[in-house]
Amino acid sequence: MNTHPQSPSETSTGLINGIMAYTMWGFFPLFFIALRQVPADEVLTHRILFAVPFGALIIWARHQWGDVLAGLKNPKIIGWLAASATIIAVNWLVYIAAVQSGETMQASLGYYINPLMYVLVGVVVLKERLRRAQLAAVGLAAIGVLVLTVYGGQFPLISLTLAISFTAYGYIRKRTVIGAMPGLFIETLLLAPIAGLYLAWLISQRETGFEQGLAGDPGLIGLLIFAGPLTVLPLLFFALAARRLTLTTIGFLQYIGPTIQFLIALWDGESFTLAHQICFGCIWIAASIFTFDAVRNRTRQKTALAGMASAKSS
Repeated sequence: MNTHPQSPSETSTGLINGIMAYTMWGFFPLFFIALRQVPADEVLTHRILFAVPFGALIIWARHQWGDVLAGLKNPKIIGWLAASATIIAVNWLVYIAAVQSGETMQASLGYYINPLMYVLVGVVVLKERLRRAQLAAVGLAAIGVLVLTVYGGQFPLISLTLAISFTAYGYIRKRTVIGAMPGLFIETLLLAPIAGLYLAWLISQRETGFEQGLAGDPGLIGLLIFAGPLTVLPLLFFALAARRLTLTTIGFLQYIGPTIQFLIALWDGESFTLAHQICFGCIWIAASIFTFDAVRNRTRQKTALAGMASAKSS
């Protein structure tokens, strides 16, 4: 992600792409709600399989075949991408199943928690020290989860699984020296044979969504095919945004997705109990503290760097 000054036009382009990426991720539940008649495991196979040809088209358009080939020739990169592919497949499956079973609110909560999970990774893995504001944010999030578990009688397993898996995915991808699109393409390429074999087994066991479509519901086939572009396009927009925006701006934008998901959950008729209200209230306050602290810390760093540059030039 960019940390250097950009021209106003570059920043505007990045902002538009970032908003498009997070807005698309936010409206994901509507797509999976429309596919409720197709089991989550089958939807996942189509998402992987149709992401491969569409991803190849994007790679061709962006002239990134060289990056893909370089990644495929590097055993270390392949090893990391195999791990990240496994984790993101679990994340996708849990998310699809959550939406289809009427648990979109839990999915939303997971992605509100996700930024705070990155802070915990910094503490546990990278041995970083928490600032007081970060400590308060993490503490509030923990209180929210505890209230939902004890008072609401619902351990947020879906939320924590999504938050932990996506954080692990992000950490691995950060360590893997390959671009966003080439990396995603290789991940789907690695998953495709498994998805293809599993889909073949499903066809032998039951009537699949594709067969339902062939029997008189062509719109269903269109939705299953569209799972591929829907997987690839937001990441493309995000990759374009990340090169042009600061980490702070990305931090603001990342709450667009779970907010839209939360509203969709209410629209879909999910209950918003007092325990949910307290939990989400704690998470929203924690997210605000976290974002405010990130902005303040970045401003201090910029001021310190400007002071050092001024001292050197004098």
